[in-house]
Amino acid sequence: MESVLGFFGPGPAEVILIIFIASVKVFSFCRIFSRMGYSSAFGLLMLLPLSEVVIPLILAVIDWPVSKELRLLKQEQSGNSE
Repeated sequence: MESVLGFFGPGPAEVILIIFIASVKVFSFCRIFSRMGYSSAFGLLMLLPLSEVVIPLILAVIDWPVSKELRLLKQEQSGNSE
C-alpha cells in the first residue's frame, strides 16, 4: 500500500549515495582522530545521531594528546638548554 505522500522510501541510487557519504565521513574523521593522537576507531562515532554537533564541540575544548606531547618536548628542551 502506498503511503500518504506517495513515497515508499529511498531507491537504489539514494542508498548508494547515503553509503558513500557515510563512508567518506567516517574515513575523514578516522584520519582526523589519528592525527590528533587518538585511536582512529573514534571516527566510527560519527555514524551516531547528533555526533556531528557534539564531537567537534568536545574536541574544541579538550587537550589533545599531540598537544600534551609537544608541550612536554618543549619543556625538556628548555630544561636541557639551561
